[in-house]
Amino acid sequence: MKFSGLKKVFPVIFVTIVVFMAVALLSWTNSVTKDKIEYQEEQQIQSMLGEMFPNMSQFTFADDIYTIYSDDGDKLGYAFLALGKGYGGDISILVGLENETIIKGISIISQEETPGLGVRISENTFMDEFVGLSIDDIALRREGGQIDAITGATISSGAVVDAVRTTAMEKVKSLKEGNKNG
Repeated sequence: MKFSGLKKVFPVIFVTIVVFMAVALLSWTNSVTKDKIEYQEEQQIQSMLGEMFPNMSQFTFADDIYTIYSDDGDKLGYAFLALGKGYGGDISILVGLENETIIKGISIISQEETPGLGVRISENTFMDEFVGLSIDDIALRREGGQIDAITGATISSGAVVDAVRTTAMEKVKSLKEGNKNG
């Protein structure tokens, strides 16, 4: 009788041990790779900043906003990260501002959109539509803005537009408050 009870409990104990070992291994892997992943993401952002602001020599990062400077110390603009919810998942976007009202450009850092359709948000033809626009003009054309939605990928297009506009307005408000206090 005792053996039959052990027979019923053994699978539970075995699965518990396997799950515990898997969690421990995943935690260890995360701790080993976390710093490397963060470093690579920061390098990617720095590279994108250099492409967006060709005359950039340095930048500062405070309150989630990059302030971009030239060699002679002139302020070239600002940049920040925006996060949108697309059809396939999160869309991470680097947004550059020439000043507190005009978009310098955008770059898609990462996205999980549908291959062939939603992934087109990463194409220059879409991202270039933002260049030189006022933050107030960042909306899809059907909503009175200046951005054409990608045919067959209106959710993805709208997610980028909404994330850029909303986050830009928040960051500009933060910049203006910082200028008043500073």
